[in-house]
Amino acid sequence: MAEGSKTEKATPKKRRDERKKGNVFLSRDVVAMATLLGAYAMLNLLADTFVGSLQEFMTHSFSMGTEKGLSFESILSELGMQACMVLLKTVGLMSVVVIVCAVAATFGQTRFLVSGESLKPKFSRLNPLQGFKRLFSLRSVIEALKGILKITILLVIVYQSLMGMFGESSKYLYADVSVAAVHIFDSISGLILKIALAFGALAALDFLYQWWDYERQLRMSKQEIKEEYKQIEGNPQIKGKIKELQRRMAQTRMMQQVPQADVVIRNPTHYAVALRYNPEKDNAPVVLALGQNELALRIVKTAEENKVAVIENPPLARSLYASTELGREIPPELYGAVAEVLVYIFRLDHKKFVQ
Repeated sequence: MAEGSKTEKATPKKRRDERKKGNVFLSRDVVAMATLLGAYAMLNLLADTFVGSLQEFMTHSFSMGTEKGLSFESILSELGMQACMVLLKTVGLMSVVVIVCAVAATFGQTRFLVSGESLKPKFSRLNPLQGFKRLFSLRSVIEALKGILKITILLVIVYQSLMGMFGESSKYLYADVSVAAVHIFDSISGLILKIALAFGALAALDFLYQWWDYERQLRMSKQEIKEEYKQIEGNPQIKGKIKELQRRMAQTRMMQQVPQADVVIRNPTHYAVALRYNPEKDNAPVVLALGQNELALRIVKTAEENKVAVIENPPLARSLYASTELGREIPPELYGAVAEVLVYIFRLDHKKFVQ
């Protein structure tokens, strides 16, 4: 199917199917931006803690070097343990925050989707022709341009910041170490902030592009929508056969109820309605079967075979057929007419019993 013919928005079913496959909207630039902001926030919030940990480590290291009676192995072991603790307090904590930010940004876009479908091996990826098409596709070209733009912006920002820092580096010779360290930290923090702002703008543009590209890939043709509708609703011919089968089964069950009727009221050939009235169970006569034309004749025949009374009353038969439902009681407006018929039938049965 040509890409140009896919002009319709994806249906909810198509979106659900693609989501099950792991094909969801995701901007990796937004994830990278979230991790960068998390690292920047941690760097500002815990800067004093990081500097204090490093200062303690350096002080402890120099003090051990002046102590006597310590072997080289013990000093090395102690410094290794202290270095690990410093790394856990600084780099380790920073890594945890970065991972949490990355996971949150990913799940926030994918709505907590966890799918192993993308991990399954696909032999189509080994096809050189498909790889060649992906290499020169619109998406690949845009991704390449994005990469070049990111590198260019990063180099420009870093170059300008470093040139400014180098211009002021001569002042560090006449400044206190703590003051110089604070100034360097502020400069690095400013550099990270500039990079974050620039990459934040790129991430916003990438978010919009990825959303547009995702919607474009999900687009469907009118024929695909028709085929999907057929799959959901079923083939009309098959549905017709199923309905016909259900109708026959319902008729069979209905015909099995006719022998339990007290009377069948008929319009000689067009309508027939079988009624049951059990004063102990029913508040009013109940319709056990009803039919028209051929089905009406079958109801009458079954009633006669099972010695159920059959009464010809065309107006009442038509009224019952038009206003009643199978398995339901007759409407109140027909109580009088039906009662006359039932009384007549019960009298006939009583006379037969007496004889």
